[in-house]
Amino acid sequence: MYTKITTDYSVPMTLSVGFGVAVAQFAPGPDTAENLLRIRQLAITAADRGAKIVVFPEYSSFFVHPMDARFFAAAESLDGPFVASLVALAAELGIHVVAGMAEATRTGDHFGNAVVAVSPTHGLVATYRKLHLYDAFGAVESDWVQAGAIEAPETFVVDGVTVGLQTCYDIRFPEVTRRLVDAGADLVLVPAEWVRGPLKEHHWRTLVTARALENTIYVAAAGQTPPVGIGSSLIVDPMGVELAALGEAADVAVAWLDPARITSVRATNPALAMRRFGVHPL
Repeated sequence: MYTKITTDYSVPMTLSVGFGVAVAQFAPGPDTAENLLRIRQLAITAADRGAKIVVFPEYSSFFVHPMDARFFAAAESLDGPFVASLVALAAELGIHVVAGMAEATRTGDHFGNAVVAVSPTHGLVATYRKLHLYDAFGAVESDWVQAGAIEAPETFVVDGVTVGLQTCYDIRFPEVTRRLVDAGADLVLVPAEWVRGPLKEHHWRTLVTARALENTIYVAAAGQTPPVGIGSSLIVDPMGVELAALGEAADVAVAWLDPARITSVRATNPALAMRRFGVHPL
């Protein structure tokens, strides 16, 4: 029910009316209970504003900067209390909740950087593990984090719209998003911890917009707020139009996703149907 594989972009979609998508940003810290309280507050705001999906940042369960051994103690399995709390929240509010978390691994010498999507009626419906670790701009995430395995993308469906997941630094690799679109994604959600620095906000907005434009999809990207992240969460439509955006403060922004917009844009710009190259793992 939650995975659709299709590459026929020329076929008009028969989707229902649109729905609200929210990006919710805050600065997670080392107290998971406190992080869950902030998630709850922001999710309530998103639901009150009409959102059916709310996207939270990377490492929403636990975060300290720079990374250290505290992540190992805080990392949880997918059947642990953090995901269980998200499942309960989604059921209570009647919305899908998407958030990043530190995931426990079997090896124990590295933890996982995972994104989970939970449904109001079906619990955990999709998981994504970060493929490209942030070994750039002076950071070495791979010292602590285990990269995700290259597997078939997990997607889920909300009101006829197929949704895919990716994480932060992955947005610099266009083939990640393209692979999700090849798996049927009409909307891609991007939890992030986009670290501040020279030109970094420019990179962030440019890359998120490019992924939406080149794939003729919606992209909703939620980042951590300062002091480490830039905030600047945003939602972009298939023509590259910024529908909603936030600054540096903890907050929620909601945009209305119109499935007919995807169909209309693809009729005008049939780039996906015209392309002559595919995506293959190295």
